[in-house]
Amino acid sequence: MKNTQKPTQSQFDKKAEAWSARFSEPVSDLVKRYTASVDFDKRLAMFDIQGSLAHAEMLASVKVIAPQDLADIQRGMAQISQEISAGQFEWLLDLEDVHLNIEKRLVELVGDAGKRLHTGRSRNDQVATDIRLWLRAEIDQIIELLNLLRHALATVALTHAETILPGFTHLQVAQPVTFGHHLLAYAEMFGRDASRLADCRKRVNILPLGAAALAGTSFPIDRPMVATLLGFDDVCRNSLDAVSDRDFAIEFCAASALIMTHISRFSEELVMWMSPRVGFIDLADRFCTGSSIMPQKKNPDVPELARGKTGRVNGNLVGLLTLMKGQPLAYNKDNQEDKEGLFDTADTVRDTLIIFADMVGGIRVKADNMRAAALQGFATATDLADYLVKRGVPFRDAHEAVAHAVRECEQKGCDLADLSVEELKKFHPSIESDVHAVLTLEGSVAARAHIGGTAPARVKEAALKVLSEVQSAV
Repeated sequence: MKNTQKPTQSQFDKKAEAWSARFSEPVSDLVKRYTASVDFDKRLAMFDIQGSLAHAEMLASVKVIAPQDLADIQRGMAQISQEISAGQFEWLLDLEDVHLNIEKRLVELVGDAGKRLHTGRSRNDQVATDIRLWLRAEIDQIIELLNLLRHALATVALTHAETILPGFTHLQVAQPVTFGHHLLAYAEMFGRDASRLADCRKRVNILPLGAAALAGTSFPIDRPMVATLLGFDDVCRNSLDAVSDRDFAIEFCAASALIMTHISRFSEELVMWMSPRVGFIDLADRFCTGSSIMPQKKNPDVPELARGKTGRVNGNLVGLLTLMKGQPLAYNKDNQEDKEGLFDTADTVRDTLIIFADMVGGIRVKADNMRAAALQGFATATDLADYLVKRGVPFRDAHEAVAHAVRECEQKGCDLADLSVEELKKFHPSIESDVHAVLTLEGSVAARAHIGGTAPARVKEAALKVLSEVQSAV
């Protein structure tokens, strides 16, 4: 005989799931643990409350809920916010996620008004909104941190606009540059990173709420009102896309992977520069550790670990791309797996930038070692070739003449600047007594005085420009 008895309220409360009336048996404990996301998505709690309050205000505005319901919801959410901030909120695995946990507590506090809050929305558009609200705030903070790191780089660059070190290609001494110029290369990279994130933010800042489960809702909702209340620039134009889109998260992860790639390149140089075999810099002790067996060691652990953490951020990007690649429209449970990698990426990038801004400001530069290294490897050979070209010698002929001169210096164990004018003239008759002016390190860097060059005056100008950009962004 068919059982037509309706479940009691106590039975409903015991089961707790929003869909429990549909099923004849409870979810197993293993499945609960497997499908639950509350352990990690509870960090969205304040954004969930923010979105719910805007949704409630809109529902009251279009007369779907009564003004008293709105007041009750606002009162209940204020208490929930206090409980979460104070660490007094009880998170229940049985309730699966952040949304149901907050909704259950709201119903406990305000009764039927809490049950009316979910009118006209689904967890599908709710979570998509929460993630966008959270990610928007993360992007704003990371852009600030990128500018903080750029400020640190430009400040050190300004101090060392005239400090010479060898520039490398293929890790071979190429031409002399200044340490300030070298650091400003990273300031440019991180500037592009900030620009990329600002552009990504435009696509994050679109409101999915109102798409409901996938098809929209029959209630007379006012989506532009909610967008305005939450500070979104626009609303998602297609309900199917609104709940299933994670492009914005992928884009953020891609931009973050580039940030960490730049961090990793910089880390590699810091590690190399700090090696006693190179000895260009020293890092403050608070960024290094010792050895458990070798008492003399001072290991650059922070840049090494940042180099390693780049792999996890890259992995999060690939994981999210893989997550989305086979999903049909619209929302699928797969999307629950979008959060942990996304959260980890934001956390890793944020913490790394905070540490690096501090670490860069504490770099101790060993200028004498840098200069000594720049005197090795015939770093001014190109300047000698340019000298000949300016006297009408075709570049390829000049290149050949200087190559012969370098070979002789290698055999003699000396530098080009150590050769006399008479010795240099045998490689080309166009060489005159003024040649040694271009063979000095200072003369070499000073000659590159165009925009983007390594001349000290240009380096100072570029550093001040970065500082100005950072200041204007505050």
